[in-house]
Amino acid sequence: MSKIEVCLSPELIHLHDLTDKIVVVVDIFRATSTMVTGLANNVASITPVAGLETCRSMKEQGYIIAGERNGKTAEGFQLGNSPLSYLNNAFAGEKIAVTTTNGTLTIEKSKKGSAEVLIGAFLNLQATADYLANKGKDILIHCAGWKGMFNLEDSLYAGALISSLAEKFNFDCDGAIAMKALYESNKADLKGFLGQASHAKRLQNHNIEADIDFCLTLDKYNFVGKLEGEELVRVVHNKVV
Repeated sequence: MSKIEVCLSPELIHLHDLTDKIVVVVDIFRATSTMVTGLANNVASITPVAGLETCRSMKEQGYIIAGERNGKTAEGFQLGNSPLSYLNNAFAGEKIAVTTTNGTLTIEKSKKGSAEVLIGAFLNLQATADYLANKGKDILIHCAGWKGMFNLEDSLYAGALISSLAEKFNFDCDGAIAMKALYESNKADLKGFLGQASHAKRLQNHNIEADIDFCLTLDKYNFVGKLEGEELVRVVHNKVV
């Protein structure tokens, strides 16, 4: 059987061998949730970029630039990091370049040697689980955390994904065992439990509770977000759409 493991922070990714594994990057509050929402609302493409200046320069190439640092829209950027900004096809047909505090750096650190890089969110949890169940490859769930530190929301997503795949995969990684147990103990009131999370409180201080609620919505979308080259694309039934 294939295996699942969890990396609880990008600061620990050097301890993991990515070779030929599918890496699922997760930044629930809010980068990967926002990316999934943008793809669901028919943006032409999303290009994750680690650095602010690189992302800012892409405006000249016709991109809408989205930048977030410390929970706020970065200076000089057209968009921040809210999934609600993309609803109702608000940027349909547009190319988006995005940089965030944690998520885009985690994507960058997931590329070398991996077979595929996916973006994970509660918004498309089941679609991602179904996709992975049929790939026959080892999986590494890479949690973005907060500035190198462990966080609850990304780790709980890891537990949710492992719980969905537990019958088809081995998971002898201690992080995987612990996060599965944590999720299964709290899944009946996920929003209540995550209300304690430090990053949820940071976002509440910016008066964006609606973003938090949206990011914890289960299975709103039925596709997988996958990195193809430098761009994220939608995959439905193993086909790019």
